[in-house]
Amino acid sequence: MDSLDQAAEARDPVRAGWMTTRMRAAGGWSRHPLVSGVRWLLRLLLGLTLFSVLLSVLLVGVFRWVDPPASAFMLRHAFNVWRLDQSPPYYRYDWVPWERIPPTVRLAAIAGEDQRFPHHLGFDLVEIRHAWSDYRRGGRLRGASTITQQAAKNLFLWPESGWLRKGIEAWLALLMEVLWSKERILEVYLNVAQFSPSTYGVEATSQRYFGCPASALGLEEAALLIGALPAPGMYRLDHPSERLQQRADWILDQSQRLGGMRYLKQL
Repeated sequence: MDSLDQAAEARDPVRAGWMTTRMRAAGGWSRHPLVSGVRWLLRLLLGLTLFSVLLSVLLVGVFRWVDPPASAFMLRHAFNVWRLDQSPPYYRYDWVPWERIPPTVRLAAIAGEDQRFPHHLGFDLVEIRHAWSDYRRGGRLRGASTITQQAAKNLFLWPESGWLRKGIEAWLALLMEVLWSKERILEVYLNVAQFSPSTYGVEATSQRYFGCPASALGLEEAALLIGALPAPGMYRLDHPSERLQQRADWILDQSQRLGGMRYLKQL
């Protein structure tokens, strides 16, 4: 206690005693096991959060330049196949660079999946408002995911929906929009998207169902291929249903409404 504290205590001994008791109590609480445990837990959560953020930035940054050898969906599929019957994991996946993805497929993907893709930052606020408005009028709560969000989900996450996955997906989509070009986002999306239960990417799908490389697909074939994306387990490209054909026709119509191949110049 310095000379000033001693002087204050001499002037007001009651107040000085109260302050001393309070300081001792505060020190006692800080050493309480419960308080120490809460502080340790908060430090742990903060450390895990910082680690997760840094890891996500690192992964997204790496895949800006490195083509993914597999996606989370592919690894999950391979594990489920092995777990169920112990057979060797198998799926079709052939990476094709941006230059070999034809404009027909690029346009069909944008027209069918995310028509504002060249202009948003990972989230289509207009589509989100429409989905919310439909839900408030008694409709089903439908998705409003962008190509960026779907690429983040397919590459890094899992298919089951939920607030946790949607939150992580939103963060990854924002990172991709910041660190990647629009061309890179669309390139990755078209290479890792699931087109059938065991086929991923436009190249493997084109080879399997159309008997040609993706670079040879015309707009009609591209529209049919992209039309299967919302439900790869339901639509069959080898035997297109009437519903799949109707969706392909809608994609063709939307492609023209966007202005055809000229729309791709906005990427």
